[in-house]
Amino acid sequence: MAPNKLNSSGNTSLSCSQAENGFVNSFSLFSEKAVQELLQAPVQGSDDHLIEFSEALRTVAKALRQVAEGKASAQAEAAEWRRKYELERDRNLKLEREEKSCLEDQADPDDVRTINPAKQPTFCNEANGQSGKCCSRNGICSHEVLRDGTPDSDSKMVKKASFKLSWFCKGEQSDQYKHDIVSFERGNITTAERSSKQISLKWESCPQTVLILTKPNSLSVRILCVEMIRWLRQQKKLHIYVEPRVRVELLTESSYFNFVETWKDDTEVLMLHTKVDLVVTLGGDGTVLWAASMFKGPVPPIVPFSLGSLGFMTPFYSERYKEYLESILKGPMSITLRHRLLCHVIRDAAKNDYETEEPILVLNEVTIDRGISSFLTNLECYCDDSFVTCVQGDGLILSTTSGSTAYSLAAGGSMVHPQVPGILFTPICPHSLSFRPLIFPEHVSLRVQVPFNSRSPAWASFDGKDRKQLAPGDALVCSMAPWPVPTACLNDSTHDFLRSIHDGLHWNLRKTQSFDGPRETSSP
Repeated sequence: MAPNKLNSSGNTSLSCSQAENGFVNSFSLFSEKAVQELLQAPVQGSDDHLIEFSEALRTVAKALRQVAEGKASAQAEAAEWRRKYELERDRNLKLEREEKSCLEDQADPDDVRTINPAKQPTFCNEANGQSGKCCSRNGICSHEVLRDGTPDSDSKMVKKASFKLSWFCKGEQSDQYKHDIVSFERGNITTAERSSKQISLKWESCPQTVLILTKPNSLSVRILCVEMIRWLRQQKKLHIYVEPRVRVELLTESSYFNFVETWKDDTEVLMLHTKVDLVVTLGGDGTVLWAASMFKGPVPPIVPFSLGSLGFMTPFYSERYKEYLESILKGPMSITLRHRLLCHVIRDAAKNDYETEEPILVLNEVTIDRGISSFLTNLECYCDDSFVTCVQGDGLILSTTSGSTAYSLAAGGSMVHPQVPGILFTPICPHSLSFRPLIFPEHVSLRVQVPFNSRSPAWASFDGKDRKQLAPGDALVCSMAPWPVPTACLNDSTHDFLRSIHDGLHWNLRKTQSFDGPRETSSP
């Protein structure tokens, strides 16, 4: 391209250079400083040519800015595609190595036939109590659940086709877990009893140890805690665990409470589930959340007493604690299995999706918002590698069904029975009228990523605490945790849930229509 020459106040020669990647380097044509000086220079007189020249420079400056923004966006998109390609390549190489190793382990030295990996899957038969090795850790793990080989004397009768159903497993390092919620019989599919009946817990041996967690800075809670510990020790001969703070308060009151045990560091906290048979919480829903957060794996049954301002998960009244604990220790008792979310933060610098920070378990919800930034959140959402949507608004809530009556409800989400296994997907003030909440099944994995062209980082909070910053390129992966939180029911899970929304939310509460108003008259 020939150089352009402008002769207004002198001869100025400007050349257009070619960029390395084929794009024209826009800043070599006009520097931004030179354009600003020309735009700000006062126009002498009323020369129409100078006015047209000024307008042309403004148009050129706008075009240059658009080109620069487009180039930056293209570079960010290319970097993202390159990162995804490298992740997919590493994953495929790992799958090939695992499949090759698994086939070598399964090879029979006496069998002279050639094994074709593409046509010789290995099944595991769990229905008959036999376990086999999967053909690959990230492949399809199937078991035969129907064998319809009975000879039929009547040749004219149409036989029902047999079939096989399989569970899709994503490997040991994945967050996907198999749940036996469907039963099969002679080709008929029916839901299992676990999904349609209340859950009951029956003690095989008498409970020996109770952990009591209390709401801090409450005189009524402290008095009840002292009475309950004394009763459990004297009448039930149980071992009592409390928090270090509570033990100090008890010993300050009386040396009688020397028998109360506690822990010294986080390592002992991680082993509490091996020592504690039952957890008693004295407080509101926040105390239940705190109790659940202490257990990073299996959780003992929790008996929540209502001594707080919110009572969606605390059905037991403190005034009758002796009666309730007597019945629970004797058993059986109805429980609600409250599902939790397992959350992983994957930084942009991570080499693969398995290189994550320490996992976080949440009982209510994980919230991704814009923090103190004035810009909208820009979040890309995926469900098992399928694109869901791009969130532009104040943020996004990924909630459990137990948390459906919390922040998700305030943001427009639906109330869901806590034993329904699912993940709620609720936007916060979206900039789209058609962006409605979703409910995903329990087996999916949700990925929320901050794109590289986002104007600002996002912030993630887990059950209202432990805020983490998500910079452009970072991602948050959430799936259903394999360790639910079992909470004792006053009656049953459905009765307790309906009572909580009636009492806590005054759900659908209105005066009954007056019976002495105008009435319909039947036509002759």
